[in-house]
Amino acid sequence: MQSRRFRPIDIVSAGELLVDFISSRFVRDLQKAVNFKRLQGGSPANLCINMARLGNASKLVATVGNDQMGVFLRDAVAATGVDTSLIREIDLPTTLILVTRSKKVSNFQAYRAADSFIYDEQMTDELLSQTSLFHTTCFALSRIPAQVVIFEAAQRAMKLGCQVSIDANYSPKIWSDREEAQRYVTRYCELGALVKVSEVDWERLYEEPLKDPEHAARHFLNMGARQVCVTLGKEGCLVADHKGANFLPSREVEVKDTTGAGDAFWSGYLTAWLDGYNPLQCATAGRRMAELKLAHFGPFPGPVDKNLVFEEIICR
Repeated sequence: MQSRRFRPIDIVSAGELLVDFISSRFVRDLQKAVNFKRLQGGSPANLCINMARLGNASKLVATVGNDQMGVFLRDAVAATGVDTSLIREIDLPTTLILVTRSKKVSNFQAYRAADSFIYDEQMTDELLSQTSLFHTTCFALSRIPAQVVIFEAAQRAMKLGCQVSIDANYSPKIWSDREEAQRYVTRYCELGALVKVSEVDWERLYEEPLKDPEHAARHFLNMGARQVCVTLGKEGCLVADHKGANFLPSREVEVKDTTGAGDAFWSGYLTAWLDGYNPLQCATAGRRMAELKLAHFGPFPGPVDKNLVFEEIICR
């Protein structure tokens, strides 16, 4: 096992930082939701924060509105130990999303504005040359100018020796041009990406049921991905690279909130990757981090003990 922590910044995460209004009760759709709890949200932001909670040096590239919700978000992110110097404020409303609290897959409605206005000056070559991991999402890539800026930054990051990562969290509600989304996922895989995709994301992106997770993993590997993790909800996950594939079953846990569980999983996975673990070990750390998140409503209240997350892989 050889550490991949060879630069001062462990991860730069680029994309949406937004306000989640999550229904206080478990409901199937937003029509039935009455009361909501305000939380900091956005997949790249959640991932970055969870990485920081695990002790990683983390920077977030994002844009919020020059308004009170923007202040709330910047303060919430800064309180977790994430470097917020690359969060930009503009004269547009901060993006927000209404989300149903769910034990399976949440329903949501996005009201977007500031999040997609990310520019080149937020991601310089100097920044990328000091970074080990560069991460983004389909949500972040769904609108110009962020789409072009983030993808070009990923290309430069790869050339500068930085590992790229993507959560292929596609939704037609966010990105109506499915073919364009498929092209960008393909181009991102060609950069040798670490790829996370859920069963639901696959079905939304390719309009077909995920009958064989190994087939899905090979699909991304054949496009050039370095490692692929296909998450299967309560069934577990399959992780694969060009050497082979392994299935990791899930374990029963009391579910208090599924929102952000995928980001928690990927933070455990990427932290283990930075420490030099193999794909199955990374997935095992990811599973433990996701279990901790599923058992908690809203974001983690503070730092997460990496030894607890790594307990199983350290013992092996």
